[in-house]
Amino acid sequence: MSSVQLYKLPAFVITWHLIAFGQYGYAIYFDRFFVHIPDDLDMPKMMRPTEYGGRSKFLTYWCLILQAVYFTICLLNDFIGTNEVAPKRMPLIRKLKDYMLAAFAFPVALNVGVTFWTLMAIDRELVFPKALDAVFPGWLNHVMHTNIVIFMVIEICTSFRQYPSRKAGLTGLGIFMASYLGWLHVVRHFGGIWVYPVLDVLNLPQRILFFAVSLGFCVGLYLLGEFFNNLIWTKELKQLRAATAGGAMSQPMVLDEASTKLDTINIV
Repeated sequence: MSSVQLYKLPAFVITWHLIAFGQYGYAIYFDRFFVHIPDDLDMPKMMRPTEYGGRSKFLTYWCLILQAVYFTICLLNDFIGTNEVAPKRMPLIRKLKDYMLAAFAFPVALNVGVTFWTLMAIDRELVFPKALDAVFPGWLNHVMHTNIVIFMVIEICTSFRQYPSRKAGLTGLGIFMASYLGWLHVVRHFGGIWVYPVLDVLNLPQRILFFAVSLGFCVGLYLLGEFFNNLIWTKELKQLRAATAGGAMSQPMVLDEASTKLDTINIV
């Protein structure tokens, strides 16, 4: 049995989704109640969770909650939905699960992970000052910035889904990212700080270009996820298309049979 057929094993799927849900749920709980950053810690003002917006001003935290919600929906689908390739009737929870990974969970996770570790390699003070090492556990940092990517890759490889239409998927992603960009400006207006230091040194045209490039990067990650999914699940997607086409063809046949029976009744 190949790795991409693991979705056929309910015990594996439920166990995997429980592990993922438990990890993100515990990370949110631990970060909220056990991570305390002293006021005298040497770090930029905008990075302090006590500033306006708290933890919610960081895309990392949005992503963490997003992953927890996604894997909650996965668990619900495991128990009250279906993981079949071509069910006769697709449950709403399954449709929501498939759409959420495509439009939100995968591209946002890769955006956070790739951006964070790239900036860490360039200058860690921009995203995770060394002073935080004393109060912020390394394992929690990896859950927020490393595991999000690893878990998404595992999920896309072991759980079948059909991507939504590109228009529908990109619309959802665009709304999500636009909401976060809007929140950045709310924090700037009421809190007087830009969440990310780089925005402090950019003028208005440069910030617009920066945001446009960021959105373009997210679109690229969406397309990467779509390509990756279609590459892994080629056989199953063909099976789904065949089942869909078969269902569409059977409907006219049923109508023809009904029409024939009516004609026979009329003749009698």
